[in-house]
Amino acid sequence: MKQPATFLYEQDDSGIATITLNRPERLNALTFEVYRELTDTFAALRDDRSVRVVVITGSGRAFCSGGDVHDIIGELFSRNMEGLLEFTRMTCELIQNMRALPKPVIASLNGTTAGAGACIALASDIRIASEEAKIAFLFVKVGLAGTDMAASYLLPRVVGLSKATEMLYTGDFVRATEAERIGLYNRVVPADELATTTRVFAEKLARGPAFALGKTKEMLNRELDMNFQTALESEAQAQAICMQHPDYREAYEAFVAKREAKFQ
Repeated sequence: MKQPATFLYEQDDSGIATITLNRPERLNALTFEVYRELTDTFAALRDDRSVRVVVITGSGRAFCSGGDVHDIIGELFSRNMEGLLEFTRMTCELIQNMRALPKPVIASLNGTTAGAGACIALASDIRIASEEAKIAFLFVKVGLAGTDMAASYLLPRVVGLSKATEMLYTGDFVRATEAERIGLYNRVVPADELATTTRVFAEKLARGPAFALGKTKEMLNRELDMNFQTALESEAQAQAICMQHPDYREAYEAFVAKREAKFQ
């Protein structure tokens, strides 16, 4: 995969790829170029079989503060409706590529997480945060609807309609402990433990059955809009497919031999 120019990308032998947003002086605010490269990177990762888990984090004291006020927001005033839609559809393409990636995505939230940064965290499968990682979907603060980058679709499904409505209406920051309490964050740890906690979780998933994890993510996405009977039939078919995969036999043989399974 082509090495990105606007953020850091590393991959290790355990199959963990780490994306680090790297504009600490601007609280890792997004530019048009960062958006484009993130979108293309998540698309390219679909076919990279050497990557089993993706971690996205930030450098400095923020995860991501959203779109850059000068590089994006200021420039958008010169665009007509067609140009504005081109931009907003690109931001949604990033979320689509994250959700369509058949691999776990872990957001390791090292600090302030706001606007588009909050949406990137929300679109991730797991959110592990430091105690400093306050979060806000602050679109209404700048005169925009709280419906950016799938926020009004995903957030009610994560924290419930009432709490999501409050967060999207006010745009106020929510402290990490509260975000964990309402289910938005999976873990909250001291800042000096964030990297280790994220690494341990990522390694656990990387050792797991990649095919089954990908199928699990696919079904979580598909069943968001299914009725109960359709969901049951879809799960029956998905499980039957997994039963034909070598990982299923490997899990059985490992259990019989009383050893750790070595999944493909």
